[in-house]
Amino acid sequence: MDLVADALRRMDACEQVAPALRAVVERNPDAAEIARRLDRRAYRAPLHGVPILLKDNIDTADRMLTTAGSLAMVEAPTPARDATVAARLRAAGAVLIGKTNLSEWANLRSPRSTSGWSARGGLTRNPHDLRRTASGSSSGSAAAVAAGLVPAALGTETNGSIVSPASCCGIVGLKPTVGLISRAGIIPLSRWQDSAGPMTRTVRDAALLLNALAGEDSLDPQTGGVDERRETDYAAGLGGDALRGVRLGVVRSLCGKDPRVHEILEQALGQLRAAGAVVVEGVEIPHQREASGLAWLALLTEFRGDLNAYLERRGGRVRSLAEVIAYNTSHADRELTYFGQEFFQEAESRAGREEQAAEARQLAIELAGPKGIGATLREHRLDALICATNDPATPIRLAEGDRGGRTASTPAAVAGWPHLTVPMGAVDGLPVGLSFMGDAWSEARLLAYGDVFERASGIQLTPAFAGREKI
Repeated sequence: MDLVADALRRMDACEQVAPALRAVVERNPDAAEIARRLDRRAYRAPLHGVPILLKDNIDTADRMLTTAGSLAMVEAPTPARDATVAARLRAAGAVLIGKTNLSEWANLRSPRSTSGWSARGGLTRNPHDLRRTASGSSSGSAAAVAAGLVPAALGTETNGSIVSPASCCGIVGLKPTVGLISRAGIIPLSRWQDSAGPMTRTVRDAALLLNALAGEDSLDPQTGGVDERRETDYAAGLGGDALRGVRLGVVRSLCGKDPRVHEILEQALGQLRAAGAVVVEGVEIPHQREASGLAWLALLTEFRGDLNAYLERRGGRVRSLAEVIAYNTSHADRELTYFGQEFFQEAESRAGREEQAAEARQLAIELAGPKGIGATLREHRLDALICATNDPATPIRLAEGDRGGRTASTPAAVAGWPHLTVPMGAVDGLPVGLSFMGDAWSEARLLAYGDVFERASGIQLTPAFAGREKI
């Protein structure tokens, strides 16, 4: 009960100090009562009473909404059941304390979109500097954890939507292997790239959340056989010297051109070497451009069918992508204020090209996975790949959309393989993350590596809410 009460007080305080943060779009009106009921139980589950926020594209069969940030979904019927991830968190004793804002429809509406903006929730800002982007699409989840509102939140990623906001806001983010965590009850973008994942202050907390979330689910065929691959306890390998003798390949081409980021990366490499790692240079991932182009073609084609299936099950005002497009057009004054829906329109126009998309998707996965990251790991006898996750968060310009900024997410995203980001430092008060990428089902190793780096670096990034007087 105390944990939930403290989180609610922190939310109240944040609304007074930095109302422009807009990380939390809705609080669970039953959170306090749920916490009281949990405290009356004799059994203490692993996440007993821990307040956790969910991204607003994750179904909950309660009094909270699930809208993907779209006004078209505000009056949709309550989902018939919790998303599997929500149900598993509840079973582990967590209190789902609210929903977080996101880039509307997980940032798949327009090439001119602004990360962190949705018609329902407004604009989520970076707690380190409210004039800067929180990135996306799991913007509110990252900002809420970074601001200390909750110890953990759940995000979702198709390509960068966990690791990018996590690194920009200075927290830990894990995008797991696709299929390790069920996507049932999560508003889809791509069944081949989508994954939910933990967003936390520490690597250990991410491992504890992963323990609760991972596992097979009959509602998501992609999870078939996962119980034979998953670890019993992802926190078991933490706290030791897991980096000793480990070979880490630095992918310089993913690190951008910002010399300030390179300087922080060099410091991190020194800390990794001091912890016993062998840092290997001259590492590149082949086929990146080709894999990315094929994956985008497949995603934009297959998205329509996946979303239509979700909307039809959900019921309500809009039951297809075409009806969402029509709704946005008829409510342009609120939905299309800052950017359009060009990607939605392109996806709708690609009906009937699913066979072509399936071929593109299969080739993209092969090029990004076995022939991309996998080939690189084998060639250099590496245990993982590393790089600077992001450039410093860029200024928000709603009228112009996202401009600049780099996030190293695509290779792991297209392969469907795991990607962990851990705070590495800051440039002028703006966080920069260190990425660990590995082959499929290597989450336990990546978490162990990230844990050693986290302890060795001792980095703690506390938001200053800079610029709040100018918002």
